Amino acid sequence: MDTDARQQQRTGDGGGVSVELRTFLRKAVADGPTVLLGCACEDCGGRVFTVRVDGVEGCAGRECVRCKGRDFLADSAEVWWEADPAVAECPCGGDEFEAAVAFSLTADGAVRWVAVGPRCQRDGTPGVHVDWKIDYAPVDHLLRAG
Repeated sequence: MDTDARQQQRTGDGGGVSVELRTFLRKAVADGPTVLLGCACEDCGGRVFTVRVDGVEGCAGRECVRCKGRDFLADSAEVWWEADPAVAECPCGGDEFEAAVAFSLTADGAVRWVAVGPRCQRDGTPGVHVDWKIDYAPVDHLLRAG
């Protein structure tokens, strides 16, 4: 991924995220300040993924459709071994997504909630397939991991 694309992904302003998904996620976590990070494959720069989620453990992982590179979203690696993740699927049956992570912040800027928002590549529908509360500190590392 080129330096400009990586910087845009990491700014937290939703750069690199489609308007539909950005708007949806901002409304979904509208109860306070929000940081939005778009997902891009570290290996090839791809932006289309299959997404695996576990709502019980609160975690998500993604696999790049282009190169099959895998990564965890937010702090998911910490609980993945306890999880039973399933492939996220859109109501239309699609399972390839643009993905972004929304972080809901407290008044002092700490992350309090994570929401994984995929937008289906088949029909364009955005959604939240999993979200979880953050109840530990420090959490600055989360804002660098989309």
